[in-house]
Amino acid sequence: MALSYKARRRWSLFALLIGLPAYIIVAVGVIGLFDRPPFWLELLIYVGLGVIWAFPLKAIFKGVGKEDPDA
Repeated sequence: MALSYKARRRWSLFALLIGLPAYIIVAVGVIGLFDRPPFWLELLIYVGLGVIWAFPLKAIFKGVGKEDPDA
C-alpha cells in the first residue's frame, strides 16, 4: 500500500524533526564508546553515517517538495 502525499509529508517532517536528531545522538554515542580513531577515519565514519540514514527514507521524501498530485 502506497502512502498518500499528505502522509508522506507528515512522515518526512517526523523523520527530519524527531528521527534525524535521535539518529545523530545515537551515532555520536556509539562512536564515543570506542577510542578516538584518527581524524580521517572519524570523518569518514561521520560522512558515511550522514549519507546512510537517507537511503531507507528515500520513498518517504520522494516528491514531497512538489505540489500535491491529487489536488
